[in-house]
Amino acid sequence: MQKPPFLKKGDTVGVLALAWKVAFEDLEAAIAYMETEWELKVVLGESLKTSYNQYAATDEVRARDFQQMLDDPSIKAIFSARGGYGSARILDQINFDAFLETPKWLIGFSDITAVLCHAFCLGVESIHGVMPKLFLQEGGAQSLESLKDVLFGKSVSYQVPSHPMNHKGKAQGQLVGGNLALMVHLIGSRSEVNLSGKILFLEDVGEYHYALDRMMIQLKRTGQLAELAGLIVGHFSNLSDDPSIYGKTAYEIVEEAVAEYQYPRSYGFPVGHEPENWAMPVGREMELTVLENHCTLVERIIE
Repeated sequence: MQKPPFLKKGDTVGVLALAWKVAFEDLEAAIAYMETEWELKVVLGESLKTSYNQYAATDEVRARDFQQMLDDPSIKAIFSARGGYGSARILDQINFDAFLETPKWLIGFSDITAVLCHAFCLGVESIHGVMPKLFLQEGGAQSLESLKDVLFGKSVSYQVPSHPMNHKGKAQGQLVGGNLALMVHLIGSRSEVNLSGKILFLEDVGEYHYALDRMMIQLKRTGQLAELAGLIVGHFSNLSDDPSIYGKTAYEIVEEAVAEYQYPRSYGFPVGHEPENWAMPVGREMELTVLENHCTLVERIIE
């Protein structure tokens, strides 16, 4: 995997909207934060001040925004202002040649999982992390700090309390994943990630419990869940029905799909659609250790 250069003070970064529209006034504080606290120069995409139905702009405008920032060697990282839906619509319009010559960090989560997975398939690390629209949300200070740490080159080392559904063990492998719906949506496309030997992390928002089950079964039927090195299960937020209707909680649905496998599993990890959404370096070699009282996820040093 290629690892883009870590950021340093004075670098230029881009902010655009790859999916749904966003009110520019909701971004002004985050942009100011990057400029003052992180001492970065911020370039703004056309898609931040336009809209097209639910999208930030037409596919053509969003693709052009993305292409221009990918091709601009002065831009060292690209943040999608928010998720929603739409980034997969433009991926096949993008020429990634310049990006592969001079890789840069791509940052986002939720719908932006499609972009992160595509970058992984191209052999470039990216970051599943909080987006500018949510930079300054209440309770999100640690998430923002974790994003800064990854972007500026601090080694990743996380520890979280144990969860009753955890499965103990140790795993090593590349860290991949993101939004469950997007991981399933990408199956069969050029952006599908081969999960064999990987540490997979999953989260989702707004789904029905039966839909979560359907997606987990789809992943299982591909055979890839059987070949994971380890599994990290994050937030399943704002679900559209009560678990009593389906008869299982989101975590019980996930566990049922993987119960026959012996790899370590960490539930309740702070990643997903909650203020606690720690930055995850997609594509990086990591070590997951699930013990009786806690779980750690640390960066592996590859000589």
